[in-house]
Amino acid sequence: MQKLPLIPLFFSCLHLVAEVKKPNVIYILADDLGYGDLSCYGQEKFSTPNIDRLADEGMKFTNHYSGNTVCSPSRAVLMTGVESGKCYLRGNMGDEELAALPEELTVLPEVFKAAGYRTGAFGKWGLGQTNASRAELPSTHGFDEFIGWKNQKIAHTYYPTSYIHNGQEIPLETGTYLSTLLMKGARDFISENAKNKEPFFCYIPTAIPHAAMHAPPELHMKWRLKYPEHDSKIGKYTSTYSEKDEYQPTPDVINPIAGFAAMMEHLDNEVGSILKLLEDLGIADDTIVMFASDNGPALEGGHEYQFWNSTAGLRGHKRDMHEGGIRSPFLARWPGKIPAKSTSNHLSGFHDLLPTFSNLVGQNIPAQNTGLSLLPTLTQSGKQEKHDYLYIEFANRDFSIHSRALRFENWKAHQRAGQDLELYDLENDPTESDDLAKREEFSQVLEKVALIMDKASDPPQASTTKKP
Repeated sequence: MQKLPLIPLFFSCLHLVAEVKKPNVIYILADDLGYGDLSCYGQEKFSTPNIDRLADEGMKFTNHYSGNTVCSPSRAVLMTGVESGKCYLRGNMGDEELAALPEELTVLPEVFKAAGYRTGAFGKWGLGQTNASRAELPSTHGFDEFIGWKNQKIAHTYYPTSYIHNGQEIPLETGTYLSTLLMKGARDFISENAKNKEPFFCYIPTAIPHAAMHAPPELHMKWRLKYPEHDSKIGKYTSTYSEKDEYQPTPDVINPIAGFAAMMEHLDNEVGSILKLLEDLGIADDTIVMFASDNGPALEGGHEYQFWNSTAGLRGHKRDMHEGGIRSPFLARWPGKIPAKSTSNHLSGFHDLLPTFSNLVGQNIPAQNTGLSLLPTLTQSGKQEKHDYLYIEFANRDFSIHSRALRFENWKAHQRAGQDLELYDLENDPTESDDLAKREEFSQVLEKVALIMDKASDPPQASTTKKP
């Protein structure tokens, strides 16, 4: 199927990349990690020193939003650069085929491929079966290398019976913690391309800390000793949605409180290994490293997000459109280009990454894009275009709207299907505690909200992707 045409680069951004060689890009996407689950965003019960380095040596965003409040549609926004209310996918549909990227869209890895990059993905794809039809495969959409889970459902366990490497299913020895294998795959990909002096895009959609609170045993025991009073709690999770789905072993977790902290320490250690590898290879200054999360903290697997203050005091969680469900930590490091120890409150979202990377590598922005490049903010050079608003829409499996949210200026609107609209002033009420919607003095704001929401949303519908 023919790709949609590209739209020209904004000439104001050309000078941002003209004087430097194309950098390598590593984008790490955590799964169900809350806004407050990193110590650089306020976490106090454990530390994430390696991930924090990205903030210390780069830029921390405080107004960044995930593509949606659940996994697959959030990834769809990231890959396509299409905002939630116009994206083909707005919920976890259950049927993996429905999550597949439409083949006519030019998506994130394809932009890098067009610029001469090697591309690799290591982790949870979340956009279809990774060993199934052509339409669903990561390789169809621009990835040279893929190692990860077979599908999103199986990614609920870190001890699957197999994994996928470039479309082929490979058995796993019982007791293998897949996350460790995937991170090694990412490091090998980085090393190989550095050796060959080829620019690369390395996408690491880790499943941590999603679903079952599985962690490497030695780290889990370390945290059980720290929190022995929680050993009576058992975390349970199933890796199947229905009888027709393939069963995968999902061991129960003794003390899921300890399991979560151990998962986070494992992830932080793996990020540290990547940063050290970049230094050892001599490419740290030529590599952008970014870190974000696909949505807010989950309630499953025995995870107690309130215990950890995973939302940094924000209201809500995964599957909810309050701030705790959709605001994402976002860190970016590029030594010498992105100012160290910098903070940005620029309003941004996942759909901004496609134009950002298109500008970065000197490619035209795909025509379907609705985001705005963040390159001027990241490099403190040029004029940063600003969103009039950000709109996120979460759909049910029948494609009807479940809930929706709107950010513009200091306002946040929230609405569940069949319920009244809520309105909050985030500048004075960041925890969304005081609903202003029923106050007469805010009636004009509500009228504006209704107009914007109607404009921002197209009717949800199934993907038009066809299997061969």
